[in-house]
Amino acid sequence: MSNRTLGLDDRLYHYLLDASLREDPLLAELRGQTAAMPEANYQIAPEQGQFMAFLARATGARRYLEIGTFTGYSTLVVALALPADGEVIACDLSREWTDIARSFWKRAGIEDRIRLELRPALETLADLRDRGEGGRFDLAFIDADKTGYPEYYEQCLALLRPGGIVMVDNTLWSGTVADPADRSVDTEAIRAFNRQLQQDERIELSLIPIGDGLTLARKRSEAGTR
Repeated sequence: MSNRTLGLDDRLYHYLLDASLREDPLLAELRGQTAAMPEANYQIAPEQGQFMAFLARATGARRYLEIGTFTGYSTLVVALALPADGEVIACDLSREWTDIARSFWKRAGIEDRIRLELRPALETLADLRDRGEGGRFDLAFIDADKTGYPEYYEQCLALLRPGGIVMVDNTLWSGTVADPADRSVDTEAIRAFNRQLQQDERIELSLIPIGDGLTLARKRSEAGTR
């Protein structure tokens, strides 16, 4: 995992941030607080967060679904990009981490837009589908256990409207996906997931080398059509 874009030396990486990053002070504060935690690499890179917010605005997203919230940076950066009537459903298991997230959402004045679900994400996704929410979300982000990616993806795709986008984190996995000697469970899971999406005719696909690799899957209106 990485909380900065792969393949850039320090000089070029800092130039990238200096030349393009427009980070809300609360986001910067949250990133700084998280950086002191042992799990700091779970947080997305700030340039990736800005790109996700850009996508939210560019697509006119109003409803956002998140699988894996951690301390809430991804939630906050996207929620700030949604319109005033925007809605976020954030799925996680850790109250400790999400208590940090909620404190920042409250300070940003957007806590009422975010529904936090502290239970297995597949339960939440199944409940949403059972309540007729299929096809009603605009944007989804998956950043959770890697072996769970295929099922999270299928559920999110069903919940997205045609033209909606699933964003999937860590799909370059610190570069180990390209190392045939790495046969670890998570690496193999991501390799298999990447192959699955490459062959999935229900989507348009792009794997962006930002952060630790961000896959974008845009849901087509019908299988095999634009």
